[in-house]
Amino acid sequence: MKPFLVVVFLFAYVGVQASDLAPFTTDGCSRFPDGTSSKPTLWLACCTVHDIAYWQGGTAEQRLQADRVLKQCVNAVGEPTIASLMFAGVRVGGSPYLPTAFRWGYGWPYRRPYGTLSDAELTAVREGLKAAGLEP
Repeated sequence: MKPFLVVVFLFAYVGVQASDLAPFTTDGCSRFPDGTSSKPTLWLACCTVHDIAYWQGGTAEQRLQADRVLKQCVNAVGEPTIASLMFAGVRVGGSPYLPTAFRWGYGWPYRRPYGTLSDAELTAVREGLKAAGLEP
């Protein structure tokens, strides 16, 4: 059964080119508040940095690192409980295999698996960040 699933996944994967990278967008903390009621953007910057990592995608280890950085950032603004909740949420909901607008690698067409970005893709990421006013 497992070999069948691997074959199905490989045929379902659509190869992408560096030119397929969509412009960078952020929705803040996705379906989570950007801060508290008294400080409505308290951890928004943490989410924006996280969105940059999720937009470009990469390996599973890079995703875990991006999620850890998000947790550390929200912790640093004094919200350890929120940080833990957010970490759990992105670990469950951020998979590249879910057809969501906030999945890992959302800048690339859907069905892009985990993997190291090529030199051409890294160049596209740098250009995309520069175009968004976010110099790498």
